[in-house]
Amino acid sequence: MLITPVHLLELPTQSVNLLLGSRTKENNHLNSVCLDIRRHSIDTSTASCVEGKEKRSGQRAMNRSKQAAMVSKLAVLLLISWTLVFVRLAEAQQPKKVPRIGLLGVASASALTGQLDAFRQGLRELGYIEGKNIVVEYRYADAKADRVPELAAELVDLKVDVIVTYQTPSVLALKKASATIPIVFAMLSFPAESGIIASFARPGGNATGLTVLSEELNGKRLELLKETAPKITRIGVLSNLANPTQPLEWKEIQAAAQGLALKLQSLGVRGAKDFDSVFETALKERTQALINLPEALLVAHLNRIVEFGARNKLPAMYSSPEFVQAGGLMSYSPIITDLWRRAATYVDKILKGAKPADLPVERPTKFHFLINLKTAHEIGLMIPPNVLARADTVIKDAPRKTGME
Repeated sequence: MLITPVHLLELPTQSVNLLLGSRTKENNHLNSVCLDIRRHSIDTSTASCVEGKEKRSGQRAMNRSKQAAMVSKLAVLLLISWTLVFVRLAEAQQPKKVPRIGLLGVASASALTGQLDAFRQGLRELGYIEGKNIVVEYRYADAKADRVPELAAELVDLKVDVIVTYQTPSVLALKKASATIPIVFAMLSFPAESGIIASFARPGGNATGLTVLSEELNGKRLELLKETAPKITRIGVLSNLANPTQPLEWKEIQAAAQGLALKLQSLGVRGAKDFDSVFETALKERTQALINLPEALLVAHLNRIVEFGARNKLPAMYSSPEFVQAGGLMSYSPIITDLWRRAATYVDKILKGAKPADLPVERPTKFHFLINLKTAHEIGLMIPPNVLARADTVIKDAPRKTGME
């Protein structure tokens, strides 16, 4: 039952105190006001008896008028105090809304363990504890591109407050499903060129987040690969032909290759069944080294890619450290976990009322060059000292297998 000031007026002071419970300050104030009224009533009653004997009726009437005015003032103060208490009680009775985040993963949960841990860490740093004052709804496509639109629609139907994702196909699917629910991309290539944002400074629309600077980093990866294996001239480029940003990345890496006198060979796939055929093509055309464009599908099948390179003793430069940790030769990339941690800041700002359209897209600020020296020895490659000296991390132990195919 909702208690109103009218109900409170009808209750004795002790009952009001019991009802308000822990509202100690308000109770003390009410007690004081109620005692003042009662004392004043006793005093004025006694005074009336005395004055009835000693003073004229006109004086008694004047005193009664003053007394009535005083009682009225005290009653008003009491009513105001009760009203304030009522408002606070009503606010306390209303449950606080717990915000809900949607998270759409293109890969599997196991493939995103490090990224998700970093995102949760970012939330904790901002005061959000999953399961306590924030809820996260997870959906994973398990590297199956045809599932992404369906999962995007599911999250939109849940009416979450904001959705976090990565990769262009998932962002486009979410924007198609909703033009209003805010979208935060933790890592993305060519967001302006693909029409997701209007500009880095003023994204417009309902999506914003962080870019991975693929257009700049692909050229840097080629340079490092060429310095590591100076004799190579033909490099196979693994990509996902179903990703609309891959043609843009191909154009950029082609321009960088021309400056290094390298010939690139397209090794594009659309799904798991295509890998064996592109590997055969690479051998047939005598590919001398490998590089991959950033893509979730390739990460999901990194063990197959790494094993192919090692078996055929091909130097390889990869777009993320997971490949090297699984036995690949080298990677150069933004620190992906840092991007995911920073994505939590966007979520926080949006939950506090900011619009994605007004939040500038940010670039990576931390990069990591990783070399697997054990793999280099196994494929018979000597890493030049000047390249080795620039590595942030050098793996010397046996590589670990991942849970990805």
